Amino acid sequence: MTELTDNLTDMADVCRRSGVALWRQIADRIRQDLALWSAERDGRLPSEAELASRFSVNRHTVRAALSALGREGVIRSERGRGTFVVQRPRITYPIGRRTRFSTALEAQNSSGRLLLLRHARVAADTVVAEALRLAVGAEVVMLETRGMAEETPISFATHWFDAARFADLPAHLDRTGSITQALAACGVADYVRRSTVLEARRALPVESTELDLTDDGLVMVARALNEDLNGTPIQLSETRFAADRVEIVIDQA
Repeated sequence: MTELTDNLTDMADVCRRSGVALWRQIADRIRQDLALWSAERDGRLPSEAELASRFSVNRHTVRAALSALGREGVIRSERGRGTFVVQRPRITYPIGRRTRFSTALEAQNSSGRLLLLRHARVAADTVVAEALRLAVGAEVVMLETRGMAEETPISFATHWFDAARFADLPAHLDRTGSITQALAACGVADYVRRSTVLEARRALPVESTELDLTDDGLVMVARALNEDLNGTPIQLSETRFAADRVEIVIDQA
């Protein structure tokens, strides 16, 4: 079996003066290598003593890190046997010029739906106005949605649309459960992705609640701008994906 020490994320890369608790840093390092442990150790993690030695910390700190990962549901402890990676299939979510939530799930034989959580008319701030080519303060429709795969929440998103053009979009979305169908009902038969920016970070409290994550959960954030086939921006979105449930794939086709 390959010596794991040669393959793992740099274990020494934890900083005692970073402002981030050591147990949290260690949990992040362990999380990065779960796939490797799953493949090379039949899912078994090293013992607390081994991890404490590798990170040069005490076992109490390692135990706190493992406890946090356990609350996330990515590892489980079995009395007398050890700690194991929880094998859980991920939804592959392609991001390309024609990203569609329902299409991504259907391709994997998984049923899904988009739930409209809240909607309101708000004044566009500088970021929203610039993206949608509106005046600052112009009225926009703001929606919050939760994307479900079977009964599991995988995404929590905020969307903005020009209220003058898409005043009826919330009602159509509530009826159809699809932004694509809601846009079609508003006269936009097709649209494409202009840009996507991705980042990873810890979930905010509202995101943890909507995605059923622990306070230590991670989210992948996709900030996207869609436009109609005339090149007019129609939708700005910020989608937060539960990081352990989704695999983001950049589709350049």
